[in-house]
Amino acid sequence: MRWSGPVDPAGDRHWRGSAWLAVSCAVLFGALAFLVDWDAGTLTAPRALLWGTLSAALCTVLLPHRVSAGPGWIAVRTPWRRRIVHTDALAAVRQYDGVSSHLVLRDVHGHRMELDPRVLVSNPLLWHLLDTGVRRSLERGTLRHGADVLERLGRRIDDEAMRAVLRASGLS
Repeated sequence: MRWSGPVDPAGDRHWRGSAWLAVSCAVLFGALAFLVDWDAGTLTAPRALLWGTLSAALCTVLLPHRVSAGPGWIAVRTPWRRRIVHTDALAAVRQYDGVSSHLVLRDVHGHRMELDPRVLVSNPLLWHLLDTGVRRSLERGTLRHGADVLERLGRRIDDEAMRAVLRASGLS
C-alpha cells in the first residue's frame, strides 16, 4: 500500500462562479461610470481614479468568502484575513437568522469564525468534514452549546440531498 500524502482540502465548488460574477459586476460598473463621465465631457484623471477606486471597492464588497475544510478544521478566507476553527475541538455553535443567516463557530483554542450555512447546504463534502469534526467534539465533550443547531442543519442538508436525488432520477 502506497502512502498518498496529505489530503487536499475540500472547497466551495460554487465560489469560482460567484467570484467571477463579483468581478464582472465591478468591471461593468467601472466601465459604465467611465463611459458616462467621458460622454458628458467631465472625465478627468482624478475622476478616473475615483471610478477605478469605487470599482475595486465594489469588487471587494461583492467577493464571496472562500470556505475550505480538511480533517479537523474549517477555514473562511476573506480579502483581508483567514480564520480557521478546529472542528474536532468545537466549544460552541450558534446560528443567527435574519436578513443574512450565519453560523458562528468557536473552538476551545479561542478561534471564532462566521459561516453562511448555505455554503454547507450546497457543498456536501464541506458539510461531511464539519460533521465529522463535530462528532469528535461531542465524543471529547468539548461541544457544550449548539449541537442541536448542527443537527437541524444536518437534517436540512439531508433533505436537500434527497430532493436532488429524486429530481435526478425523475421520481419527483
